[in-house]
Amino acid sequence: MPSPKIFISSTCYDLGMAREQLRSFLLRLGYEPVLSEYSDVLYDPRAHTHTSCLQEVPNADMIVVLIGSRFGGRIIPEALSNVDLENLINSSFDVTVLDKPEKLSITQLEVLKAIDSSVPVFAFVDEKVMHDHFVYQKNKELVDKIKFPSIEKPESAKYIFEFISFLSHRNKGNSVISFGKLEDIENHLKKQWGALFQRLLREQREQQVEARKLFTIAEQIEDLKTAVISTIGNAQNREVARGVIKYRRLSDFLAGLNLPDFSIVTESNASFEELLNMVDIVEVRDIPARNTFGRSALVRSDGTFYELRFGQEFLNRVSIDWQSFASLSPEVRQVIFEAISDMERLGPRILRYRDEQFDDYFKEYLEKQESRTISIEEFMRDESDKNEDES
Repeated sequence: MPSPKIFISSTCYDLGMAREQLRSFLLRLGYEPVLSEYSDVLYDPRAHTHTSCLQEVPNADMIVVLIGSRFGGRIIPEALSNVDLENLINSSFDVTVLDKPEKLSITQLEVLKAIDSSVPVFAFVDEKVMHDHFVYQKNKELVDKIKFPSIEKPESAKYIFEFISFLSHRNKGNSVISFGKLEDIENHLKKQWGALFQRLLREQREQQVEARKLFTIAEQIEDLKTAVISTIGNAQNREVARGVIKYRRLSDFLAGLNLPDFSIVTESNASFEELLNMVDIVEVRDIPARNTFGRSALVRSDGTFYELRFGQEFLNRVSIDWQSFASLSPEVRQVIFEAISDMERLGPRILRYRDEQFDDYFKEYLEKQESRTISIEEFMRDESDKNEDES
């Protein structure tokens, strides 16, 4: 089962115990911590270890950085080429730490790489270091004369404090939290990640509601356009307008199929089953419950599929429309289809082709529940029986 990958960035010697405890915390949550000392980072023998660490950062879903009393190892020039400094300069209101990028530490560069790659950063600073950072902010001109109790090596104080300033002055994601014990970090992350998940679920619901509203509005706009066309006095235009109203969804459906030749739309008298066979569709399957584009799938013989926004009952209506549409003359069919195509669709497409295997795409959902499968021949036979019963 996929788990969020959390890259832990910090100096090891002063924060080794914190790293170990944080790893245990993430494992209890079911997450996948990434720590260099556990061989979670691929150390490519063709590259420096600094470069290998940086290349691992974009593969993470989030990065947690712990800032303590030590600066860490200074980067090599090769590693610096892995980040876009111009992009980083535009990401914060205080970029003093980037004035001499060659003096950055590997820990700092890991975080900068995450920012450059749009990986969310959760930053934590030892409360003693944070206190001295406030002192530094008020006395920058005296930094060489002040010995900060929280910083192990006085010469590294400026670079640690300027990095904290860079993080806390970012254009976004600028939350920097002080901690006195590891429980402070755990409590903050649990609350933040829980709230973030809750917000994503809410935004997803709101997005679905807005999509439905947009689809409804699009339908209404198309009807208004058609009504405008129908007011034209020319008899042929009125006939086209009636066809646009009746065959709009059929047109959308046909436009989504990878038909080998457009003349099939305007000239073919094939049955609906034969039409689907022309694009190699061999069966209809229910799409497993999940937040996805469609509700049913038209599966081809190679396993790839068309994802249909509606359920299988929609195909019945489209098949009836096709029979009616195919009875019109080629000239009228072409005019109707082109008239519909000329209207810009504001709503979402009703059919989407996915060049992926149906069983692979829905694998984890298919393992939990069965997806009803029916061949095209069976589907058409069932729909024919339904129509006879209704008549």
